[in-house]
Amino acid sequence: MPNSLIRETSPYLLQHAYNPVNWLPFTKEAFDLAKKENKPMLISIGYSACHWCHVMEHESFEDEHVAQVMNTNFVNVKVDREERSDVDMLYMQAVQLMTGHGGWPLNCFVMPDGRPFYGGTYFNKTQWLNILQNLSSLFQNDPLKVNDYANQLTGGIVQAEALLSANKLGAVLSREQVKKSVVKWKSRLDREFGGPDRAPKFPLPSNYQFLLRYSILEKDDDLLKHVELTLQKMAFGGIYDQLRGGFCRYSTDKMWKVPHFEKMLYDNSQLVSLYCEAYSSTGNELYKEIAINTLTFVEQEWYQPAGNFYSAYDADSDGEEGKYYVWMKADLQDLLGENYELFSNYYEINEQGYWEHDNYILMRSEIGAQLAVETGFSRDQIEEKIKQCKDILLQEAKSRIKPGLDDKSITSWNAMMCSACANAYLSFGMEKYRLMALNSMAFILDGLSTPQGKLYRTYKNGVAKIAGFLDDYAFTIEALLKCYLISQNELYLLKASKMTALTLQLFNNSESEFLYYTDNEADPLVAKTTETGDNVIPASNSQMAINLFELGTYFDKKEWIQRSEAMLALVLEEFQNYGSGYSNWGSLALRLTYPFKEVAIVGKNVDDYFLSLYKQGLTNTIFAVSNVSSDLPLLKNRYVEGKTLYYVCQNKTCNLPVETVEQVIKQLE
Repeated sequence: MPNSLIRETSPYLLQHAYNPVNWLPFTKEAFDLAKKENKPMLISIGYSACHWCHVMEHESFEDEHVAQVMNTNFVNVKVDREERSDVDMLYMQAVQLMTGHGGWPLNCFVMPDGRPFYGGTYFNKTQWLNILQNLSSLFQNDPLKVNDYANQLTGGIVQAEALLSANKLGAVLSREQVKKSVVKWKSRLDREFGGPDRAPKFPLPSNYQFLLRYSILEKDDDLLKHVELTLQKMAFGGIYDQLRGGFCRYSTDKMWKVPHFEKMLYDNSQLVSLYCEAYSSTGNELYKEIAINTLTFVEQEWYQPAGNFYSAYDADSDGEEGKYYVWMKADLQDLLGENYELFSNYYEINEQGYWEHDNYILMRSEIGAQLAVETGFSRDQIEEKIKQCKDILLQEAKSRIKPGLDDKSITSWNAMMCSACANAYLSFGMEKYRLMALNSMAFILDGLSTPQGKLYRTYKNGVAKIAGFLDDYAFTIEALLKCYLISQNELYLLKASKMTALTLQLFNNSESEFLYYTDNEADPLVAKTTETGDNVIPASNSQMAINLFELGTYFDKKEWIQRSEAMLALVLEEFQNYGSGYSNWGSLALRLTYPFKEVAIVGKNVDDYFLSLYKQGLTNTIFAVSNVSSDLPLLKNRYVEGKTLYYVCQNKTCNLPVETVEQVIKQLE
């Protein structure tokens, strides 16, 4: 018999709908039941593509005896962290305070009013049964002690929140602070394989966007080489799906070889944007290839005609992690015949690519030129043969069981992919990506918004639900700015400004320049949380600070620019000490400490002129574009009938208009 999760739409919750555990969704009714029965609650949090979430489900939550212990002693609540990221953020903070680390599955035991008192991540069946029995006994026999734990832990969360917004005296931004942060960061880089000097390795695109921009502004060739090394090693490694395109969530080793085989929309959207920017900055064709192949994967597997994108592919298929993606040598020899030797050299079917159980992970070799010499084939002939091999393997893979698909759409992730498509259009000039971006934005504004302009968090089967969180607004505003650039339609810019004003109202914290993660009108949790650290997704506050700076520049709103500076001041110390955890803030710091240029492009051929300039890889520049007369402060009184002109400005001082990219570049030097 199904439990209460059967009525949910989240793929993760539906995975648990036939567990013998009496799971409830995260609702007021669940807390009311716990109060009525005077039972502690288990808040168990995960997501559909989480490998260890599946392991714990099979070991414990599908076990009748374990379920009986859970049902007898606890009110059990299942949460999809991607749907209710506010709940995840709160209880992750609690578990990190208790244990010093976090992860998923996240299991937090709380009082009937939601105050946490114990928690951890994955537990095997024996550990889990011991914890259940010990906590149940403690709750029944010493409730005052449990209540004291809950008070202390909740107080710790509230105190940590207050410290985030504490006045940082003497926090004055300077270029020297940015340099000091990078110097510390450089000591932790892997000079052999790229990325950080540790494992596991997460791609963290905002890190390499910042380092790329900094290396260009500072003319730091050593750092630029590191960024390029990282981008190539990721593109050639097992973390990148060499057959289909698209990246997995992280690599378990330093070589980017063995991925954790989940594929997430948020990773791939950001990585497309990163590779597009790197291509515009360096002209390296590899980056264009990787961005386009990743977008092709996303378009084929996740993009829907309505304009929305699905969320993820599971790490597991047919009960095994990675089974869908790896190959045995004998199978490759049978399938590829005379082309096997070339393919095996090209994709490291050797000690380098060997994984386990006779399986190989495809990794692209770096000896392409050498292969051309050894085989006598030209580069084009080799590429054609490799394409033939890949087509054979893709056809064979159709007989395999695909990983589980998470087919819900998350607003912030969709907005990031909207921005990625816009960036691909700007970098490559391919019309299909412009249309995908505008179609995606139309879906967000129509399918994920209320008539009052508020955003929902998720969408599935025609239903949008859950009030949007700060990241949903922050990344949608960013995507609106991108849609303005690719369409020259100022309605997107005006919508971004209006949504920003609404965001400042909905998420306002009267005691801080930061914004709360949760809408002030939403049902309150036991503590309000604020997201400031840039992780696999940049912090919602850092993205909002960038939005405020850019919109403040577009509309000449000094108060918004000052607000962005004040937000940055609160994390300056953290950025200086741990740049890789605050890299999106770092990109804002670059805008504020290095020469920042405003380029207006006005006239009938504005799109062609803009694309020509954008492909130059300009850093620390904001663009205003229009093919008609405009009252936008950066464009006002600049339209000249029959001409298309570039205007280069800095600090409200503008050069004379010019008509060629070469003249613009000269003015920008």
